[in-house]
Amino acid sequence: MSRLSLSVLAAGLCALPMVGHAADPDPADWPAVLAEAKGQTVYFNAWGGAEDINGYIAWAGAELQSRYGVTLNHVKLADTADAVSRVLAEKATGRMEGGAVDLIWINGENFASMKQQGLLLPNAWADQLPNYAFADIEGKAVLSYDFTVPVEGLESPWGTAQLSFYYDSAEIDNPPTSLAALADWIAENPGRFTYAAPPNFIGTTFIKQLAFGLLEDPEVMRQPVDPAKFEAQTAPLWAWLDKAHPDMWRSGRVFAADITQLQTLLADSEISIAMTFNPGGASSAIRQGILPETVRSFVLDYGSMGNAHFLAIPFNANAKAGAMVAANFMLSPEAQAKKADETVWGDPTVLAYDKLDATGKALFDNLQKGPATLGAAELGSTINEPDSSWAEMLEAEWARRYSTGG
Repeated sequence: MSRLSLSVLAAGLCALPMVGHAADPDPADWPAVLAEAKGQTVYFNAWGGAEDINGYIAWAGAELQSRYGVTLNHVKLADTADAVSRVLAEKATGRMEGGAVDLIWINGENFASMKQQGLLLPNAWADQLPNYAFADIEGKAVLSYDFTVPVEGLESPWGTAQLSFYYDSAEIDNPPTSLAALADWIAENPGRFTYAAPPNFIGTTFIKQLAFGLLEDPEVMRQPVDPAKFEAQTAPLWAWLDKAHPDMWRSGRVFAADITQLQTLLADSEISIAMTFNPGGASSAIRQGILPETVRSFVLDYGSMGNAHFLAIPFNANAKAGAMVAANFMLSPEAQAKKADETVWGDPTVLAYDKLDATGKALFDNLQKGPATLGAAELGSTINEPDSSWAEMLEAEWARRYSTGG
């Protein structure tokens, strides 16, 4: 089914309210959830493009099997939208139970889309999980609003992210930390910079980062986009890209596919600056021998795009109890600390250190920071995501201008 067809279906389906199924597991009765989950297989739809992340999910699956009798089957996606489309198609054909997707790694646009179209488990469940008590709800606003959309207990926080750049300090003494300096550096070093093509998330994030630094009034991005004003408002963004593209890798006619290819291009010395949404990602790659030990990180001087990522359960999931048990385990201090370990993944935690007991705090105290990982002060301020309508418009306009090699 094409995306156009799915959009048409969505337009008709989103008006239909979703109500909780009487048989849906109630996380307030956690022993009953554990009992129901035992023996279930959870089809976890998650991006599968990085070996370290895949390895972490495999570890979590082994722990869930041994501790709770839950089998975690990692369905490796190239694009989270594929899972959303599948759930939407199932709803359109009346498959209201026994769906193929039990748990989705999700954020932003896809969460907003699923919430609007009634594709999520309708009753708040995430904020009733036992380990939600450790989440840093008070300190991290991004855990309560996903791309400005209220979370309202419909997805469980899993990790945080912030855009940063990395480079080989053996090649570059002073990396460019402003947009003007980056534009000059690209012009002076033709072929040594690129980014991922939107709608890949790191590519779209880079475009939003540029927009926040270039639009005359970036605060307009906190509200739904006004199509009548979009062209004039975003003109500085496209002017910056039009000027920079000819001096980018392969003359700006081809772009990277994702963060993995960006990392490979830098490791192979095809480019000199790459980007990631994981502040510990470059250090993790150094430890794995993928990047040279001289790689270091930097951020732009006006703040960095940041958000959180979550786990969501579709309305028609076949193993809802098992999905809740999986989400709760991945929110545990043990699982969060292992995920934050740069030798494993290096993904920042969503937990509040002060809420942990001594054992939990020790798990994080023992973590080591690699040479390319910036401290909290070095990362600087976080730029919260714009209204989700902006991502869709920016991606469409980027594709119109550059997808054929503009």
